[in-house]
Amino acid sequence: MLILIGMGLWDETDISCKGLEFARRADEVYIEFYTSKLMGTNLDRIRNFVGREIRELSRSDLEENCGWIIEKARDRDVAILVPGDPMIATTHSALRLEAEKSGVEVRIIHSASIVNAICGLTGLHNYRFGKSATVSYPYAGKVSKTPINVIKQNLSIDAHTVLFLDLHPKPMTIGEAIEILEKAEDSILNLFAVGIARAGSENPFVKCDRLKKLRYVDFGEPLHILVVLARTLHFMEFECLRRFASAPEELEELVA
Repeated sequence: MLILIGMGLWDETDISCKGLEFARRADEVYIEFYTSKLMGTNLDRIRNFVGREIRELSRSDLEENCGWIIEKARDRDVAILVPGDPMIATTHSALRLEAEKSGVEVRIIHSASIVNAICGLTGLHNYRFGKSATVSYPYAGKVSKTPINVIKQNLSIDAHTVLFLDLHPKPMTIGEAIEILEKAEDSILNLFAVGIARAGSENPFVKCDRLKKLRYVDFGEPLHILVVLARTLHFMEFECLRRFASAPEELEELVA
C-alpha cells in the first residue's frame, strides 16, 4: 500500500496523530520537499520525532521515475510524508493515479494546507477564490505571463487569486514576486493584495495593501504567499482585512 501523509504547515509536530501512527507502522518511510517545505524544522528533527529512518525523494522520484515507488508499495506499506496536505499538488494526484492504475492500494492521510490557512489568516471567504497560479523565477531571462493572465481571468469573475511563489532554487519572497509581476505587466501594481508569511508558525505575518506598496514591506523569513484581491469585497472580508492584515482605509472602496 502507498500511504500519502500530510505533514501540515510548519514543523514536525503538525502531523496528525493518524499520520504519525501510519508513518511509524510503515515498512518504509520517505519524504519530499519539492512541492513545498517545512520551514520550522529539518529532516533530522522529523526523523527523531517519527522515530524512523526517512529518505528524501527528488522531483524525479515523484514524477518521471515514480515507478520504483509504486512497485515497492505493491507488497509493502510505503509512506511518503508531504508538507501541507498530500493531495494539493498535481504531482501527488498523478502519483496516486499511476499507483491505482497499477493495482496498488493508496491511503491518504489529510492535513492542513496553505489553501485553508489563507482563509483563516485573512478572513477572505473560501467561495470567493478562482484559479490559482505560480510566480516562477524567469527562465533564460523570460518572464511568464501566466500569473497575469490568471489574475485577469479571476478579476473578470470577481474572484480572488492565490499566487504560489517558486521554491527553486530558493523560496521566493513577496518582494521578488511583485518585481517579477511588474516585469510582466506593470499596471498590475495598483491592485490590492494580501501577503502572508510563515503560515502555521507562532509568528505568521499578514499584510494587505496595493502591490506597489507591498513590495517594500518586510515580511521576514519565508515561506511567503500572495493573494490578489477580487474587484469587490464582502463587508466582512473588508473588516477582517482591516483587523487581521492592517489593510488601509482606502480598501473600503472595494466593498460592494
